[in-house]
Parts: sequence; structure tokens; C-alpha cells
Amino acid sequence: MAYHLDEYDLFLPVGLHFLEEAEQMILDLGPDPSRCVIARPQHVEVYRKAGEFAGWPANYGLWIWDDEVVVVFAQGLLGREGKIHARDRDHPFRPLQARSHDGGMTWAVEPFLGQVPGAETLSADEHVVEGLRAGRNIIPGRDLQPLTIPIDFLDLDTIVMAARTGISRAVSWFYVSRDRARTWQGPYAFGDFGLPGISARTDIIPVSANEALFMLTSSKSDGNEGRIFCARTTDGGRTFSFQGFLMEETKGYAIMPSSVRLPEGRIVSAARRMGTGEEGWIDIFMSDDLGITWRQVGGPVPTGFGGNPGALQILPDGRLALIYGYRDKLYGIRLRMSDDGGRTWSRETVVRRDGGSPDLGYPRVVVKPDGSLLCVYYFNEKEDGERFIAASVVMPKSR
Repeated sequence: MAYHLDEYDLFLPVGLHFLEEAEQMILDLGPDPSRCVIARPQHVEVYRKAGEFAGWPANYGLWIWDDEVVVVFAQGLLGREGKIHARDRDHPFRPLQARSHDGGMTWAVEPFLGQVPGAETLSADEHVVEGLRAGRNIIPGRDLQPLTIPIDFLDLDTIVMAARTGISRAVSWFYVSRDRARTWQGPYAFGDFGLPGISARTDIIPVSANEALFMLTSSKSDGNEGRIFCARTTDGGRTFSFQGFLMEETKGYAIMPSSVRLPEGRIVSAARRMGTGEEGWIDIFMSDDLGITWRQVGGPVPTGFGGNPGALQILPDGRLALIYGYRDKLYGIRLRMSDDGGRTWSRETVVRRDGGSPDLGYPRVVVKPDGSLLCVYYFNEKEDGERFIAASVVMPKSR
């Protein structure tokens, strides 16, 4: 039996009256508790060091092979700068990766062995001073080469990670690993598609062995971020063609898509949105022609001050799960479910709400062999404390 507990959308048995206890009980995904239930989320630390700022898995990637999992993130130093991104801009943000062999319960940190062009900072030029930025040093024809060995997008051991310099008029590239992130080849060039700049995060939709869609973000006509578009390769990543924009330019931005392909071939993409105010949200878009044309079908999903990207996944039963950071009080990680391909979404569920400030989120999510969701994100427990990489495992109840 489940009962509603004030505004937090948590459900728990009668007799428990404290929010802290609720996190160890059954959380309802609503509005039908018999269909959507998470039981006892498990939280673990992936990487944490005092005085450091580890962040932004959404900018890099998370991959799973049975019980083996790899995540890539950025490592820098803690600093003080506003409500979000309390980082030391005078220190580079270097890439690191962590690997788990038990489904995300324990992790070992590894070096990222890919070549970082231009500087030590990877996909984080906007977070460091000018002298530490990669973009000022990169010459695409010299530092970013065309791919020669085609990618097999259906090979389970092969993964692709997108990277970039910054967020405005940026240069982007990608890496390939064919041995589960033990080695990386690249950086390989996308090209610029005739656009004023490309800010690539990893959002890749396999279509066949040599064909895939890459969801990317371009600068707008004024040079500011951002406008999402779809690019297509049919030769294993050796060349790319422009497919279509997700939406028209706005006064704010549409960036950081997270996309899946449904069994019937439809593409569903969750876009991070901001307008001219301080509150962000996620909108849901669909395409039935491999990314050429798009229509908005869902949203808004509020994400709080400054906004946060979503991480979209398909469960084995066909439902969609959307994980995202929430940057208003209570700060933390939240989840919604859809059983109609993203058109409508369940009540918001609190996965965790113990963040110390809005400086958290940027999740990635994968589905484990048992059907549970493993989400990895950056987090903080107090405003002046270190930013660290954490993971949560949640188990949606079957239909």
C-alpha cells in the first residue's frame, strides 16, 4: 500500500514521516503505483577527492557490457564562482575514466588514453581561462584527421565518444575505441557542415553496421549556443552529411540532446532548453525520417536554476526513462517514465535530494542486464564541498 507524502511526490507506508527514511522505502513513479515503482535506490561514489571538481559525465559518455561499465568525465580543482560551477578556472579540466566490473557498485579510476588536441582540457574550454583552452591551438586539418577504418556501429565492443573545444563557435571531433575504452583512436574530424561552430557531446543512434545518426549542437547565427541538428554517416564515420535541425533558433538555447531509436524506427530526443530567464527545462522531439524533420511532442520537464540535460533510455519492456539533474531545492537527481514513446510522462520521482547546491547533475544512464537503471552524474553534498562523480541504481517495477 502507498500513501502520498506532501509536495515531494514520494510514496511510503504509513508510520514513516521523515523524508530521509523515504529514500530507503518504495518511491512511486505515479500516477499508477501498480505499474511504475522504484525500490530502494542504491547510491555509490565513483570518484571523489577533497578539493577537486569532477564533473559532467553528460559531456562524455557511459557504456555497459553485461556487468562491465565505463564512464568518462572531467577532473579539475574546486574554486568559487556563483551558484553553479564552483571550479578553479586557472587549472585544466583533464579527462578521466572509471571502470566497474560489478554493474556499477565499485569503481576503479583509469587514465583516458585518447589524444587531447590543443591543450590538456577536453570538452571544457568554457570552464578555464583563455591560456588553458584547446580551441586557440587546434588547426582541424593538422590536428583532426579523417577516419580511415570504418566504424561498425553494431559491434558491441566498439564505442564512439564525441568531444569539443567549448560552447560558442567551437570545433568538435570524435574518438573510437574497439576494446571497451582500453584504448582510444582519434581525434577524428566531423567537418563543420557550413555552420558557425559545432559543440559535440556524445549522442549517437546506430541504424546499421556502417550507418548512424549523430545528434550535435551548432552555434546560432549570432555565434552563441545553441541549436541542435542531426548528422548522418553511411560509411562508418568516414564522412557525414547534414540531416536537419531539431527546431528553429530561439532567444535562449536548445542543446545537449539525448536520443533513442524506437523499434519502429522513430527517433525520440530529449533536448535541454533555456529561455531568457533563470529556469531550464527539457522538451521531447520526434523524427520519423532519420532526423530530417522533427516535431515537438512532449515537455516541458522542469530542471530548475540554470537547467540540466536529460539522459534518455529504453527499458526492456519498451518504456522510456528520463533521468535529469534538478537544480532547485531539493537539489538532486530525478526521474520520469513514459509508456507512449515520450508523448506523456509520469509524475516526477526523486532519486536523491541531498545535494548541497545546484552544482550537480549532467547524468548518463544505461540499462543493466536485470532491467535496472544505472545513472552516473556529478554531485555535491554541501555548497563549499568537492564536486564528485556518483552513481545510483534504481529498479523500475515491471508492468
